[in-house]
Amino acid sequence: MINWRIHETGFDSTRISNNGNKYLIGNGYLGIRGTLQEYEKEQYPAINLAGIYDQVGSAWREPLNAPNALYTLIEVNKKVYRLPEDTPEVHEISLDYRHGIFERSTTWKTPEGLILIQAERFASMNDKHLIGMRYTLQVEHGSKVRLVTGIDGEVWDINGPHYDLVEFTNRNEVLQAVATTHENKDRICVYEGLEADFTYEEQIREENRKYLRYLEFYAQPGISYHLIKWVGIYTSKDLEDYGEKAYQTVIRAKETGYEETRKKHMEEWEAKWNLSEVFIEGDDKAMEALNYSLYHLHSIAPRHTDHLSIAARGLSGQTYKGAVFWDTEMFMLDFFLMTEPEVAKTLLNYRIETLEGAKKKAKAYGYQGAFYAWESQEGGYDACSDYNVTDVFTGRQMRTYFKDKQIHISSAVVYGLMRYVEFTGDHQLLLEGGAEVILECAGFYYDLLVKKVNKDQYELHDVIGPDEYHERVNNNVYTNRMAKYTFDSAVYIMKLMEEAEDSGSKYHHLREQYDMETLRPKYQEASDKLYLVQPQEQTGVIEQFDGYTELEDVSIEEVHSRLLHEKEYWGGAYGVATHTKIIKQADVVTMLNLFSKDYDKDILLKNWQYYEPRTEHGSSLSACMYAMLACKCGMPELAYPFFMKSALSDITQKGKEWAGLIYIGGTHPASSGGAYMTAIEGFAGIHIIDGTLKAAPALPPGWESMRFKLVFKGERYQVTVTREDAELHKIES
Repeated sequence: MINWRIHETGFDSTRISNNGNKYLIGNGYLGIRGTLQEYEKEQYPAINLAGIYDQVGSAWREPLNAPNALYTLIEVNKKVYRLPEDTPEVHEISLDYRHGIFERSTTWKTPEGLILIQAERFASMNDKHLIGMRYTLQVEHGSKVRLVTGIDGEVWDINGPHYDLVEFTNRNEVLQAVATTHENKDRICVYEGLEADFTYEEQIREENRKYLRYLEFYAQPGISYHLIKWVGIYTSKDLEDYGEKAYQTVIRAKETGYEETRKKHMEEWEAKWNLSEVFIEGDDKAMEALNYSLYHLHSIAPRHTDHLSIAARGLSGQTYKGAVFWDTEMFMLDFFLMTEPEVAKTLLNYRIETLEGAKKKAKAYGYQGAFYAWESQEGGYDACSDYNVTDVFTGRQMRTYFKDKQIHISSAVVYGLMRYVEFTGDHQLLLEGGAEVILECAGFYYDLLVKKVNKDQYELHDVIGPDEYHERVNNNVYTNRMAKYTFDSAVYIMKLMEEAEDSGSKYHHLREQYDMETLRPKYQEASDKLYLVQPQEQTGVIEQFDGYTELEDVSIEEVHSRLLHEKEYWGGAYGVATHTKIIKQADVVTMLNLFSKDYDKDILLKNWQYYEPRTEHGSSLSACMYAMLACKCGMPELAYPFFMKSALSDITQKGKEWAGLIYIGGTHPASSGGAYMTAIEGFAGIHIIDGTLKAAPALPPGWESMRFKLVFKGERYQVTVTREDAELHKIES
């Protein structure tokens, strides 16, 4: 039986940052870090907003944290009690991850007796602009109490401050904060309304960029006093009357009431789990870890719009600049394709809408076609810096080439689009801009091709593959294979265009825009002649890039021993791994996992065995690729620990928190997506053959069966997998 709650007892100030990620709640529009009500910016609280960014000076552009209208602290008999300053007698935090409800319970010992604070909050799944919180107080001895609550406009920023101005007003006892951003003068409007089941005297004050209510009353012993806070948030990017909308959100919630609003929120969550919950018989720990991973994906899905993607750190804060990476298409997309295809379409619409940004980036480098942003913000703007890592010894920024040389990003977009068509059978997305994206990405790769005068083949030089520890290499096998996939996809698109009727064709605008007679044979030739290194005859190993086999062959432990600083970056010009065979994450293995049908099982196995001991797994994206390939090699027992590493990444919080001096902590939604792919596509063996959904079970030891639902070509299936067999039954949606 699954336990849908994680919790932690006792207070440890060193875990404040990690718990902010682990106990995150969200609804796709906003994410609320798992921090306490009395925390200020030094403890990293954040109500992180999706898809809105700001830049201050030459610092990194990053997403916005809204003014914190959950701010609340307690004063009893003129003494303030708050964490982390005051040591509690008892303390516990918990997350109901079936329903996205975060709770805390804290008891302090005072000279007059114990005081108990309990609170819960949720980011409404029913109304994406609404947050609800219930705050409860009990005292052991009659006491004078002052609750201080309101809106904290002094928000935590990594590269801020982002608000040049925060203006406060009081509208019919509903407090308002309007914050104006530095770069674009966007406005974030936050309203806070209260309900209480006790009588109090109130003063409202503006101080230290806070707009606070001071609620004073006398608390009787043993009585529970409840305070309800409603928070409505809209921005000027949402709509024109953002302020009125935020205000009405609060008023509507007050009229509906806390219990009813909370109930509707929970019902929305139940609807999500009805589509996506995975049952595992024989391993409760794995089942809980997997569904906790899916909770995080649900919490950040942009269901409030039809053209937004998911950042690499979800909505857990400003790390990684709130940017969209290849993580979305390659690691998260499959979960939504198989459970909520409409969300998958939203993620891909973001890439279609940012095509112009990708074309501008390609042009800036002197290339044709579409070169998608490595770290994509609104409009396809590439937030990736030329100096993405800080040297821990000199404090100077180090030149990196992620933005310039990780050209495989464009192929990830193509892969996502074609994966959508394969799973949904719906070509409409191609007609709505997807086909143009594919053709422009093919044009980009064609412009990058290198042909040596003495060889009848095309190559791709000066790139960075998924293994970021080795920069500016030639013929990275993953990059080359994905470029070939892009050319093949473009040829497929042009075949559709050619087969369509000339007059009135849905592809007519593309036929006018692209010269098929010239492009189709060019892209076919590029696909046929693009160099793909073959497995070595004696070992079966596929060389990751030109010259990889000549690098120092040394253990991970030996490379680690060469570090002079724990936060030292392993890659780049002077990294300890740069001149060795130690790689950051799955590279060749990722390629083999995606294109396993092209290789004998023996080749898959030999490469898994060769590269895994040489992989540092310095990215949360790595483990799932090794897990899935292990399943395809008939080794589910070896896949299992990699699966658990992915599924537990946000519970154990053992991932890297720093790249040089840059904080990169946060949630790991790509790892969550990787856990889902391992379970469904690895252990259950879900795959497609000739347009038909199939299953090839490879359950790990201890697993007796799996049960889950998925969507394929508009039909919903109930899937039951045992150690010997699998059943797929169509069910009503």
